[in-house]
Amino acid sequence: MAASVWSGYLTFGLISMPVRLFSGARSSGVSFHMLHRDDLHRIKQQLYCPADNRVVERSEIVKGYEYRKDEYVVIEPEEIKKIEPKTAKTMEILEFVKSTEVDPVYFESSYYMLPEEAGRRPYALLTRALEESEFVAIAKLTMHNREYTVFLRPYDGGMMLHTMYYAEEVREVKDFGRPDVELKEAEVKVAHQLIEALADEWNPEKYHDTFQDNLKKLIETKLEGGEITPVEKPKKLAPVVDLMAALKQSLAQTEGKKKPAASAAREVAAAPVRKPSRKRA
Repeated sequence: MAASVWSGYLTFGLISMPVRLFSGARSSGVSFHMLHRDDLHRIKQQLYCPADNRVVERSEIVKGYEYRKDEYVVIEPEEIKKIEPKTAKTMEILEFVKSTEVDPVYFESSYYMLPEEAGRRPYALLTRALEESEFVAIAKLTMHNREYTVFLRPYDGGMMLHTMYYAEEVREVKDFGRPDVELKEAEVKVAHQLIEALADEWNPEKYHDTFQDNLKKLIETKLEGGEITPVEKPKKLAPVVDLMAALKQSLAQTEGKKKPAASAAREVAAAPVRKPSRKRA
């Protein structure tokens, strides 16, 4: 099992249970190294102090907050530990809200929450109560030098935790909202038909990163000395003039069309890139 990112107690009224958090999702993809073009050796980054005109070691580095231009107050790790709130080791449930009331725009990162042996029974109790009530829990949690508002919800028999953005972190965009246009009922009806024609059951395994697939193919092609075939670019689309005509044409294109199988795409996405031999030309 992967290392936990946080361990402590989840409190629910007078009930407390020891739990651990594990990362629930992370981005993945083809990664590249920075190389010197002349000899293909990896480039090393160094920490440089312009005042002393020398490279410094990590042991010489401290954290500083710039309170005025080029003026800093140094903050030591021990000082940060002294001011950690109680939520650094105890996650207290503050309230329960209906899951439908929480907008996904507030979601940040996802974690699996697992109970320690002593917390299995209260964990199971809270999970079932959330499942049956359709409520979710809002709690506070401190990790990575930050206190988060978190969202606890039942998932696949257990509980998932999502860190959330604070209200002041959710940005507003000027003029965002419903456009001031008049829609015809016939247009809305055909739009509904188009949605129904493209509707399917949610299956996240169907979706994959086409660009990452193409990167893997490019690397394989270069390793084998082949020629890179450019991907066909889409034609530039003109603005829609007749909305109803465009809707009807889109609907006609979906009729009889079978949804592509995802198995082949998943195989490409999961296939490892073959490593080249050490031999160089």
